[in-house]
Amino acid sequence: MAETGETKSAISIGPRIVASGGFDALYREGMGLIEAVAAYLDDRGRLESRVLSREAGFLYATESMRLTTRLMQLASWLLLQRAVNEGEITRENARAEKEKVRFSATPSERGGPGYDQLPATLRDFIDKGDRLFERVMQLDALEKGDLPDRVPVQANGVADQLARIKAAFARA
Repeated sequence: MAETGETKSAISIGPRIVASGGFDALYREGMGLIEAVAAYLDDRGRLESRVLSREAGFLYATESMRLTTRLMQLASWLLLQRAVNEGEITRENARAEKEKVRFSATPSERGGPGYDQLPATLRDFIDKGDRLFERVMQLDALEKGDLPDRVPVQANGVADQLARIKAAFARA
């Protein structure tokens, strides 16, 4: 190979990972979360928000809007990816559409004033939404071919671990 001047490009596995069965589980989880959040905000969440202090009520409104925005952006990504996986649109068309949907919902300010006063169910939905967002962002990066930086492999893993243990005890 090297002698003939031939070069081989790396095989992009990102699109294959995104198109795999793992996506189906992510899709079901994402759409299930969207439905659960919508049902909560329309019913129990509305009741729970009425008994909050003024500050916590404002924070509830802010966080529920952020969560809803982020989930709608995720739904758009999931629906586009499903359409690609099912052959309804090309990967290039989906990529162009995905560029229009910027993940702009800012992450929730955890631990800020009044956050602990929010209903536990809403906080749980925010956490689940953030975790789903991270997973989708990782898949999106893989699909685009943005591979994570490789960690250099140590020549001797045992020696490396022993060195870390020695360093940890040396600091104490």
